[in-house]
Amino acid sequence: MSARYTAVRTALRTAAIMLIFSLLFTAAMAYTYRLTRPTIEASAQAEKMRLINEVLPADRYDNALLEDMVKLGPTPALGLDGGGVVYRARKDGAPVALVLEAVAHDGYGGDIDLILAVTSDGRIGGVRVVRHKETPGLGDYIDPKKDRNKERPWIGQFAGIGMEDVAPAVWKVKRDGGVFDAHTGATISARAVTHATGRALAFAVAHRDALFAAASGSTLTAKE
Repeated sequence: MSARYTAVRTALRTAAIMLIFSLLFTAAMAYTYRLTRPTIEASAQAEKMRLINEVLPADRYDNALLEDMVKLGPTPALGLDGGGVVYRARKDGAPVALVLEAVAHDGYGGDIDLILAVTSDGRIGGVRVVRHKETPGLGDYIDPKKDRNKERPWIGQFAGIGMEDVAPAVWKVKRDGGVFDAHTGATISARAVTHATGRALAFAVAHRDALFAAASGSTLTAKE
């Protein structure tokens, strides 16, 4: 038996072993994923509901909120370049609030993801930061979990405000001639969240009727 034949046979055997190992590993990963997928999805749903209930208390609505939704195509007004979702809260069948996703692209550290509720009468129910990369200890006060003022977190100042209370021209932080507070030395983060919140409120008010009337699961394309 030549050395070349031996080398070829060894290479083929090694390749076969690696192929079998890869197939077994892939099968094991797929099996593990199937087993853990329900748990992962349930955890994600629970976290989403936790955030929603922070901006809209659970006793305000009685419908299956995560099932009563409308998809959005790319929506610049909300900073949703790839589209998003709006959830509809109802009680006894009557509209209560819209829960929207929004993104501020002008944060100091990059995108700031938000979730907020806008009531059917056009007021902000609450706003929460879902994800951000703002400077720890400086701009991260936009997240109430990291805000040192636990009694009156910065982001709580938007709750209950409607467009008739604050005109678009002054929907800014005070440093820019607006009405909203911001921490000295960390204005960029507050400015980004403030602008995104104002735009989201205006979008919800402008499209409120269409959003509540749309069939659940359908896609609404809004240019504004």
